[in-house]
Amino acid sequence: MDAVVSKSPVTPFSLKDAPSLIERVWPAQKISVEAQKERKAVKGQTLTGLGSYWKGRKPLILVRACVLGALLPSTGNDEEDLAVFEALCGLSDDQVRERFKLSLTIDEIKAFATPEQLSALFEQNDNQLAKFRKMTRKERNDLMSAVIARMPYQARVERLLRPEEVDEETLTSEQLPWVNEHLGTNANSLSELIEQIGIMRFGARPRIGDVFCGGGSIPFEAARLGCDAYASDLNPIACMLTWGALNVIGAPSKRRKALEIAEKSLLVSIDEEITALGIEHDSKGNRAKAYLYCLETRCPQTGWMVPMSPSWVISRSKKVIAVLIPDQANKRYEIEVRTAQDAAEFESALKGTIQGGRLVHEVGGEVFATPVKSLRGDRKGSNGETVTNIRPWEKGDFAPRPSDLFQERLYAIQWITKETLRKPRQTTFFTSVRPEDEAREHKVHEFVEANLTSWQAQGLVPDMSISPGEKTSEMIRTRGWTRWHHAFTPRDYIIIASLLKNNHEAEIGVLIPSLLNHASKLCQWATTNAPLDADGKQAGGARDLPNHVFYNQAFNTFWNYASRASNFLLRDIVVTKEVPTATIRGQGQVSNTSALALADRSDIFITDPPYADAVHYHEISEFFIAWLRKRPPEPFKHWTWDSRRPLAIKGDGEDFRKGMVDAYKAMADHMPDNGLQIVMFTHQDAGVWGDMAQIFWGAGLRVMAAWYIATETTSELKKGGYVQGTVILVLRKRKDGEHGYKDEVVQEVKVEVADQIDTMAGLNQSLKGHGRIENLFEDADLQMAGYAAALRVLTKYTTIDGVDMTKEALRPRVKGERGLVAEIIEFAVQVANEHMVPEGMSPKVWGQLTGSERFFFKMMDVEEAGAKKLDNYQNFSRAFRVPKYDDLMGSTVPNEARLKSAKEFKKAGFEGTEFGSSKSRAMLFAIYEIQNDVDSDDVLSHLHDLIPDYFNVRDDLISLADYIAKKRANLDEAEARAAAILHGLIRNERFG
Repeated sequence: MDAVVSKSPVTPFSLKDAPSLIERVWPAQKISVEAQKERKAVKGQTLTGLGSYWKGRKPLILVRACVLGALLPSTGNDEEDLAVFEALCGLSDDQVRERFKLSLTIDEIKAFATPEQLSALFEQNDNQLAKFRKMTRKERNDLMSAVIARMPYQARVERLLRPEEVDEETLTSEQLPWVNEHLGTNANSLSELIEQIGIMRFGARPRIGDVFCGGGSIPFEAARLGCDAYASDLNPIACMLTWGALNVIGAPSKRRKALEIAEKSLLVSIDEEITALGIEHDSKGNRAKAYLYCLETRCPQTGWMVPMSPSWVISRSKKVIAVLIPDQANKRYEIEVRTAQDAAEFESALKGTIQGGRLVHEVGGEVFATPVKSLRGDRKGSNGETVTNIRPWEKGDFAPRPSDLFQERLYAIQWITKETLRKPRQTTFFTSVRPEDEAREHKVHEFVEANLTSWQAQGLVPDMSISPGEKTSEMIRTRGWTRWHHAFTPRDYIIIASLLKNNHEAEIGVLIPSLLNHASKLCQWATTNAPLDADGKQAGGARDLPNHVFYNQAFNTFWNYASRASNFLLRDIVVTKEVPTATIRGQGQVSNTSALALADRSDIFITDPPYADAVHYHEISEFFIAWLRKRPPEPFKHWTWDSRRPLAIKGDGEDFRKGMVDAYKAMADHMPDNGLQIVMFTHQDAGVWGDMAQIFWGAGLRVMAAWYIATETTSELKKGGYVQGTVILVLRKRKDGEHGYKDEVVQEVKVEVADQIDTMAGLNQSLKGHGRIENLFEDADLQMAGYAAALRVLTKYTTIDGVDMTKEALRPRVKGERGLVAEIIEFAVQVANEHMVPEGMSPKVWGQLTGSERFFFKMMDVEEAGAKKLDNYQNFSRAFRVPKYDDLMGSTVPNEARLKSAKEFKKAGFEGTEFGSSKSRAMLFAIYEIQNDVDSDDVLSHLHDLIPDYFNVRDDLISLADYIAKKRANLDEAEARAAAILHGLIRNERFG
């Protein structure tokens, strides 16, 4: 990481007091498109190779945009300022050529090309496009790039490389001359430009700080741009990942070559040890790839030992199954692995011996079912937590004792054929457990038994206890595991101990947690339906394999699990093949300290802090810390190898608020008066946003700007307060705060929230030459952005109604207390809701609906657009304060969620709820009656009875009936037709 020294004669501090671009204008929608593209790359993301188990990294393009937005000045010419920003970010129309990746289809070219471009690309025959003209690849790519630049931005980026995938000089060199002219700089590279702007703002190359560095995306991208970066985290695994981003992905080519030699030597050493033990090769020379295990227990009703698995399918594509064969004499089952004889046998194998939380098996034609909870003896303990009869394992245990409730049994092995061991494309097959396999398994147990104590003393195998917690208690309760090595197989001990003993490179050590993520009894066996090709191999590569531990953020125990053999497991430490490269242009410093212990100054702090639904990294990381704490790689030996749970800032409560105030005050105290803080924050709970306002008050900070970025790709696994994106809050030190009164502040919040939502809904549309962008934001996102707008107003005040808001922020809260800030934040919610008028409904009618009615009609609008995510209904039920939204739902299946139809409501649901007594419910009943051929006069009469103020709201009813008819036209033709009839009945109703 060689420093870049600028020789430019720029004037130090000439931009000291200039507002930053991000405080005035920022192309949030364009950044959103790029961020989502990066997210969709999944394992192709630059930092994911260091460890996919760390889920909280923000996209690098978002970090890049924050750094540049904070450094670049706002000159007052928004158009030119944005052009400079986009050019340096790699988002400019002029950079499509450098980012070109995929050609367009003929139909796409016809849709977006100019006549001149069509003529240049195609030969014409009778005025029809015939075929592509002959030209060089460069000529065709240049023409394609020009056409791509005319496409809507979402469609465009699908054809392009991500900015981080393009060489920096290639991406920005042509832009620098006019950028220099605009900024008054004289740089020959982007990193030199960054340094010059830093000198103009802060008197030196800018330093970016992140005290919650996590997976390292913020310090990595800052250093890659040419800033100096300071990173710290309480968690040593986070620090190691950040160090790895700078020193593994950012390793110079010479160091990469040295690592390639070192890793080859390491893999040879481990392979020689494993081979010498004779535990992975069979008598024919085939080598194991994976071992499949299941638990086994004695059925209390029959006395039989029963293997436990929810399914006995081993390979869906190859139709390989495990078949239980009764052994009457020994009251147990042999397990035969074979190809299913027919479809019926395969279907039968899909149903295992664990069904609906019960152990199920058949003896003598009779089916016996025993609840697993009964087997374990689940009951409430004295402290209210569930306890069981499972024996707690001890330090020297590595397998169940014969008397334990659950035994562990090897039931299948996946092999690589001897002939394809050294080939890139290997052939695999499955076998039952043969006597020779049992002998090798026995040898593994004997070897571990002889060495475990010594390994634990040397730090080669963990002896660290599993502390009870939100995520960790599951393993203790359901398996009796009390120490971390209990969660791994004896084979894992041998492989990982050999790795730790033979490795001497810190860069390889950084990848050990990634390897651990693919080891242990917490790896479920995964099989897919990928078809076989002509050679009998799975298309796209083998998909029968052990899953990784952290496919979600929990410790999931399984009835059947899988363990990787050494050659398969060790793939995760191959630095030179699996991990991408990047050039680090700034200096990076990583410190394993708490945010509260900050001692180094930074010009700009960019943080992605913990918050109310944060991942429990302080617990999850103990899975890795247990293996590394006694033998950490050399650069990390002075770190504290403990999760330090008591010191971790938890995601809610008084401790969360106090910890965050202290952290952000420490950052404010360690930045210059013209410094900035950028906070990336995601949550949809008004209470949490109220906390954030008080945190910033307490830290002496003021929100200057708030932007909303749609960073996340959708996932039906997400529940609760999850939304599509991230709010970017821009803060400065609060100097001379304003004094205000609640009534004034409330009105200011109203204006600010409305303006925020209107801006987001059409951002960039009025700017020339920045690409057409469809609105990316869902209404749940717009509502969350309303919270941020409220913070922008609130935090500029020092006192409100004579109350010192800084002191108020630091005051401990009484549980359930609802103060001034909470009231104003909740008001912001209502303003946001009023702004989320569905398309096709008048604001006047919308303003008179109750919360449950708004929910119903808003979701009708969402359904018309084709959305079926349960998340949408959950988020909007919170937004409109509908506590029992499921009463209004026809389905709550995650991928098929929908509202009830009028026919499904029938005559029920009139009593006891806000919606039941509403005019909307009455209208649905009228629509139901029309569908059931009730006389028109009776329909209107019933409607009069159900709506006491019928004549006062008649115009609203006409509008709502028309709305329902239009929204249901393509989803429920019968309901739409009935709503249209009701619309006519009410409108043409005669009186007198």
